[in-house]
Amino acid sequence: MDGFLGERLMIAQPRHGHRSGIEAVLIAAAAPLEPGQTIADLGAGAGVAGLCALARVAGSRALLVEADPAMTRLARANAARNGLADRVEVVEADLTARGAAARAGLAGLAHHAIANPPFHDPAAARISPRKAAAHAAPPADLDGWVRFAAAVVRPGGTLTLIHRADALTAVLAAFERRFGAVAVLPVHPRAGLAATRILVQGRKGSRGALAILPGLMLHGADGHGFLPPVEAVLRHGAALPLRP
Repeated sequence: MDGFLGERLMIAQPRHGHRSGIEAVLIAAAAPLEPGQTIADLGAGAGVAGLCALARVAGSRALLVEADPAMTRLARANAARNGLADRVEVVEADLTARGAAARAGLAGLAHHAIANPPFHDPAAARISPRKAAAHAAPPADLDGWVRFAAAVVRPGGTLTLIHRADALTAVLAAFERRFGAVAVLPVHPRAGLAATRILVQGRKGSRGALAILPGLMLHGADGHGFLPPVEAVLRHGAALPLRP
């Protein structure tokens, strides 16, 4: 059982294998969700990102989309445990299959989508079988995730995605012709170190220009503890806007 947002949320996660962490909280904080809107958490796992978004924005709703039946059951239980079941719909669907959003009845239902797709190429990384589904996917699968998001999100809505910093070229290629006005936020362990993650947000149907934002530093010079702006996001549910 893991606590999020200063333990406002208590989330059961698998004892072994992939467990959501700060990446899930960051994408939930970066989505421009407003009261009355619906957010789709793609590859939701135990539901951490989607439930963090609901805890942050009163009156919002979430679609938790996940392919693993065991994880969909866990996501439903977590929504109920945190008093959010009436604001959540959990959907079992393979994000990478063409036409999956329409078959699941999700086309155009969300105002925004968030995604924390598998980071590693199984052909290039040594991943244990237990963690493979959540941590590793062929590069072509990323395009499938963004294609699914474009189908689920209504015109003018957004997709917010987190990935490895060295995957920027692949992420931008997947966003092309689907999401424009793309904003990229590099995430650095601390000042003076290269970014290890990128938060990328685009708006469906927009032709706006690409913007590279000032980097987000997680830790101070000593590498211990989170800096106050990050602590506000992780512990207190503060927003992390990627746009003015």
